[in-house]
Amino acid sequence: MRRSADVVIVGGGCMGASVAYHLARRGMTRVVLLEREQLLATGSTGRNAGGVRHQFSNEANIRLSLESIGLLERFADEVGHTIDFHQDGYLFLLSSPASVETFRRNVALQRSLGIDVEWLDADEAARRAPGLDTAGVLGATFCGRDGVADPNGVTMGFAKAAQALGVTIERGAEVTGIRVERDRIAAVETTRGSIHTPRVVNAAGPWARQIGKMAGADVPVDPIRRHIFIAALEAGARVPASHVLVIDFETTFYFHREGAGLLFGMGERGETPTFDTTVQWDFLPQVIDVAVKRLPSLGDASISHAWAGLYEMTADGNPIIGPAAGIDGLYLINGFSGHGFQHSPAAGRLLADVITGRDPQFDLRPFAAERFASGAVSGERYVV
Repeated sequence: MRRSADVVIVGGGCMGASVAYHLARRGMTRVVLLEREQLLATGSTGRNAGGVRHQFSNEANIRLSLESIGLLERFADEVGHTIDFHQDGYLFLLSSPASVETFRRNVALQRSLGIDVEWLDADEAARRAPGLDTAGVLGATFCGRDGVADPNGVTMGFAKAAQALGVTIERGAEVTGIRVERDRIAAVETTRGSIHTPRVVNAAGPWARQIGKMAGADVPVDPIRRHIFIAALEAGARVPASHVLVIDFETTFYFHREGAGLLFGMGERGETPTFDTTVQWDFLPQVIDVAVKRLPSLGDASISHAWAGLYEMTADGNPIIGPAAGIDGLYLINGFSGHGFQHSPAAGRLLADVITGRDPQFDLRPFAAERFASGAVSGERYVV
C-alpha cells in the first residue's frame, strides 16, 4: 500500500517532537515522525544535563531562550503534560579580566531584552552555592529564571500531544535514503518501506550531515563527544541544596544537584568529531583536578555512573533553522551546539511556521544555512 505524508520528520529527539507538535497545532497533521531506536529521546536528548538558560552572548539565542523558557513554564497548561522543571538559576563564575569585560557587555544585552541578570561578587556567589570555593573569582552572574528541566519529559510531552492531534510516530524505523526528483523532495526510504512526501525535516541531531547527504545537501554539523558524571555524595557534604547550575567559565567545569547526588562535567581540549560515545575514564582525573578546586566536597565523593553524549556542533556555535538551499522541501533544524534541548520549544515553533507559510516573527538570518558560505558569521561564545 502506498504511504504518503505532508511532512516526514527524521529524528525522534526533542527537536523532532517539538516540530511535530507545532505543525499539528497549525493544522498540519499528516505528519510522520521517524525514530530509528525503539524509544524516543535516546540520543543526544536523553544524554544531556537538562540545563536551560537566558545567559547567552548572541541576541538571537537569547530570544530563543525567552520563548522556550516561557513555554516550559506554561508546559502543563499549553501542551497538556507536566514536566520536571527547577528554576534555581545559573551561576557563571568569572576568573579573568577578559571574561568579566565580555560578560559585562553581554549582561547589558540580556538586560536590554528584559532579562533579570545579577552581577555578584565572589562572596555573594559563594552564598548562592554553599560549598563553592571562589578563590580567584573576580565576579559572577546569576539569572534566577534559568534552571534545569527533564529532557525526556519535555520530549514525550510534545510527542504525546502531537499524537493526540493526529501525528504518526514510528519507532524502530531507520531512514535509508531520501528520494529527490528535479531538485524537489519526493519520498523517504526507510527500513519499513517508502513514504511519499514533498517535505522532509532533518532533525537528526549529530547525524544531520549524514541525513543531508541522502538528499544531496551539505549540512555543516559535526558530532563532538561530551561526558557527564554522577557523584554519590558523602553524608553532610557541603553542596548546594537547590538545583542551581554552576559554571566555572574559564575551565567549563559545571555541576548541579541530581537527586541525592551531583551531576558534573567539563569540556575537553582538542575535541575532534566522533560518533563514539564510550566513556573515556582516563578523562575523569582531569575533571576531578579542576572540580575539587571549585567544589572541594567532590574530593570525598564516589562516582556512581557516567555516560557520554554528542553535541551537534556548527562552526559558529549557532544552529541552522530553515530551508536547505537548492532542494525544495528539505528543512533543517540542526547544529544547536550543546543548547538544543533548551531551545527546542521555540525552534520547533519557528520551523513549523516556516513550513506552513506563516510569518515566524523572528529574524532567522543568524540561523540560515547559507551564512557559512559568506564567511561573515557572529556566533555564540557561551558554548558549555
